[in-house]
Amino acid sequence: MKTLIFCLRLLCCGCLLAISGCAAAVVGGGAAGGYAVGTDERSAGTMLDDAAITAKVKTELIGDKNVKARNIEVNTGAGVVVLSGYVDSPQEANRAASLAKSVSGVVRVKNDLQVGSRTIGQGFDDKVLAGKIKARLIEEPGIKSLNIEVEVYSGSANVIGIVTSQGQKKTILNLIRSIEGVKGIVDNLQIR
Repeated sequence: MKTLIFCLRLLCCGCLLAISGCAAAVVGGGAAGGYAVGTDERSAGTMLDDAAITAKVKTELIGDKNVKARNIEVNTGAGVVVLSGYVDSPQEANRAASLAKSVSGVVRVKNDLQVGSRTIGQGFDDKVLAGKIKARLIEEPGIKSLNIEVEVYSGSANVIGIVTSQGQKKTILNLIRSIEGVKGIVDNLQIR
């Protein structure tokens, strides 16, 4: 019983630290979550706001019978929502964007949804290519790869995140272009 109470107290303390934005200092940047908070260009408050917006948009998509939410990725950065993935029709893409725009706190919606579907083989190839891109970003000096999200659809790399300069953005885009198999790039990088 004492062990259970201790574990619950420890869990509560961890949650409070994470919410307050102090987790990075306590963890020392060793854990992925602490490292992300310590290296992300956004403030802890903005990160929490973006996470809440993403959750609300996903909830809206799941609640709508005309949208297949499982095929749609939602990413948010500084209030800008990026929708990516596959839908069955242009109407479904427009409906998803409309639902995202209706969420409080959304500054803008970037609708990168593609009409159609992909085979299991295409999905596998896209995941492998996304992994190659992420690995190259991790290796690149001066790039905070945890600030960059990469999704690949039919060989087209959707790059989402926050960078500190036009030069950093150019480096990332050129690096991605140089990777074999990349057919195109959808640039959703924001300079902060």
